[in-house]
Amino acid sequence: MIIGICGRSGCGKSTLAKQILEVKGNNAIHLDIDKVGHQVLLLPDVKEELINSFGSSILNEDNIDRKRLGEIVFNSRKEMDKLTEITWKYMQIEIDRFIKNNHDKIIILDWLLLSITKYFTMCDLTILLDIPYEVRKRRAMLRDNITEEAFALREKASINFDEDKFDFILKENDPDEIKRLVKLL
Repeated sequence: MIIGICGRSGCGKSTLAKQILEVKGNNAIHLDIDKVGHQVLLLPDVKEELINSFGSSILNEDNIDRKRLGEIVFNSRKEMDKLTEITWKYMQIEIDRFIKNNHDKIIILDWLLLSITKYFTMCDLTILLDIPYEVRKRRAMLRDNITEEAFALREKASINFDEDKFDFILKENDPDEIKRLVKLL
């Protein structure tokens, strides 16, 4: 079984995934696809392509500085598309490997952009966390140590979700509702 969890920054995707893992134990495994995106930035080929596309200003010492890169891509859909074009092929390799290696478990995929990928159609169950802006902003600012302006940039670069595509939609982080959902799995 593959469970897909979507939602904007700070909505609680990883928290919900952890709650499912607590109930399902060793029979479930979680992949935070954002982290896959961060990992591929360490690959030499990706680093070279990014420097060629965005310039050396995205470097901090000899590594890609995600904050500097984010300032560029969160301000422009064109630049975000360029980043996606460079990193997505590498990300897919890692996601495919993860799914193949864990085919005998409940796989939880969590990512803002999941609903616009081939992985969304592979999900047996899809969940959208549609949590209010102010709640998400507060969480993301604390979690990521970012400013309101930085969160607003993230929000601007985010996608809109078609609620009709999801099996479950949670509009608030009601612990009882989340427990009920997790028990259904």
